[in-house]
Amino acid sequence: MARRWVAEDYGDLDVFAEIDAEVPAPGPGEVTIEVRAAGMNPADYKRVAHGTDRSLLPLPVGYECAGVLTAVGPDTEIGSGGGAVGDEVLAFRVQGAYATSLTVRAADVFAKPASLPFADAAGLLLAGTTAAEMLHVTGVKAGDTVVVHGASGAVGVMVLQQAALLGARVIGTASERNFDVVRRFGGEPVVYGPGLEQRVRDAAPSGVDAALDTVGTDEAVDVSLALVGDRDRIVSIAAAGRAAAEGFHAIGGAMPASKVFRDSVRGRLIELAGAGQLVVPIARTYPLAEARAALEELKGQHPGGKLVLVP
Repeated sequence: MARRWVAEDYGDLDVFAEIDAEVPAPGPGEVTIEVRAAGMNPADYKRVAHGTDRSLLPLPVGYECAGVLTAVGPDTEIGSGGGAVGDEVLAFRVQGAYATSLTVRAADVFAKPASLPFADAAGLLLAGTTAAEMLHVTGVKAGDTVVVHGASGAVGVMVLQQAALLGARVIGTASERNFDVVRRFGGEPVVYGPGLEQRVRDAAPSGVDAALDTVGTDEAVDVSLALVGDRDRIVSIAAAGRAAAEGFHAIGGAMPASKVFRDSVRGRLIELAGAGQLVVPIARTYPLAEARAALEELKGQHPGGKLVLVP
């Protein structure tokens, strides 16, 4: 028996509940993980807020975790190869990571580098793969100047680090209190708010090659459109409506193309994190029993890093 958080209905955070749940033994192509840390993401509550398919209820919550293998199904290897009871692993694109234990598809499980703490590993892949796809669809390359809206957030920080590895220059919008975060990860901060377009132009007098939006505000979209002439080099993860209307990219983990790309880069991002080339800034950890309080902080939009649940 495991403890697990589920959404018993669709709506606000009051529909989340911690329950006892059976953990099925793994079949072929499956493994069971004792969870040591579960990464938290806005998608965890947004799916519940906007869901409509009642056949999925109660809905397990959480897409990524790190822990230790406690069982391996017959003739099964994990996504990175091998896999034995006792191995330390991380998993992404799973269902129900807010738990003490869960059985998942082995293909979504990877060996955890020994240098990577469980909390960091649990917070790596959703933000990391999202950032990688944003850079991919806009074709960011060495020598480019890029503006990133929301550069101090979890995805923004991953964009900063991966853009630096590509050799791109990044101007990152943020509040002044988060300027040090932007600088720490290789970006040049500018404050958002009235006059943003001119501040970016002043910082990049030779022009901006691409714009990556993690916040979805009208300001972020308007400034992106004003700065970047080629709409194929603008992407948002939070303004799908405007993207469809105005001809720039919108991506999301539920989109087939996004899923394929994000799955393809998981192993590489784990290697980079294990080598210390990708850092997961952890703002705070919460006990699993306090998941609802942690979600309240996450909804506040300014946690200053990843939030992680620790069973």
